[in-house]
Amino acid sequence: MKIALLGTGFGEAHAAVYAHRPDVTDVVVFGRTPAKLKKFADEYGFATTTDLDALITDPSVDLVDICLPTHLHAEVAVRAMEAGKDVLIELPLATTLDDAQRVIDTQQATGREAFVDMFSRFSPANTYLREAADDQRYGTLLSLETENRTALLWPGYNLGLDSMAMDAMHGDFDFITSLLGTPDTVHVTGTEAPDGRGSAADVTLGYPHASARCSASSLMPQPYAMRGGYRATFTGAVLEHTTAAGFTGQGSSTLTAYTADGEHVIDLPDGHAYALMIDHVLACLAGREKNRIEPATALKALRLTLDVHHRLTNPPAAQQS
Repeated sequence: MKIALLGTGFGEAHAAVYAHRPDVTDVVVFGRTPAKLKKFADEYGFATTTDLDALITDPSVDLVDICLPTHLHAEVAVRAMEAGKDVLIELPLATTLDDAQRVIDTQQATGREAFVDMFSRFSPANTYLREAADDQRYGTLLSLETENRTALLWPGYNLGLDSMAMDAMHGDFDFITSLLGTPDTVHVTGTEAPDGRGSAADVTLGYPHASARCSASSLMPQPYAMRGGYRATFTGAVLEHTTAAGFTGQGSSTLTAYTADGEHVIDLPDGHAYALMIDHVLACLAGREKNRIEPATALKALRLTLDVHHRLTNPPAAQQS
């Protein structure tokens, strides 16, 4: 399989996965900065180009992996599908619901496969929680708290309040809404570093019989890297997940159940979310699995993400709804 990887920022997390896959025979990386492209060539042995049009129309390319700035996702995805390519779109799908719908309409019109990197759906710890909630093995889910804290690990991504919801919280919103649905109330607070490099946000979501909180911060120092997890409170237990990782998302992960019987570490399957997501994409393209991350499935979380984004970037509106 030949993959066109577009973008030298977060695209490096995808590159690190492709580099270790024997079924990916060729990767060509698009970028605008020769120095950044050289890093991909030196570290991974990938070919590089600064010609986007030639790459997405190259008849030998099987999959276009779009890790460009979010405002370009819809435009490039539509162009690639119209050129006969399957596409993997880094989250979020688009910056507007109209653009998201344009991607969905193009997918349906062209018959191409389209995937959105909803990586949180593939996290072993998240899968365990989803199954526990579905079969009520610990009783009823009463509250869910997610946390994502990171240093500024990706060049060009300052993760100020203008990008915090879209780039750092969207995956958690997808996780929360998959478990609890669309919230009845949304309360948003945020703060930003004086230079705009880094911010923190806290979002409280209200439901008739449960509550959720999603917090994120990009104010951490570089040695902190990326850490986070969740705490899920059931009527009969608490599940606590902790992670520590670098810029590729790979690192350590622990899930612990606290019940009346004591503290128990849950044995999770191997694999980190990004790699498992790409496993799924390539399995779908090989006809072995059915697409679980089509663009249409991302709309519920995208609506919430865009709402929070608006509140964070328009402070007077950041009030209880």
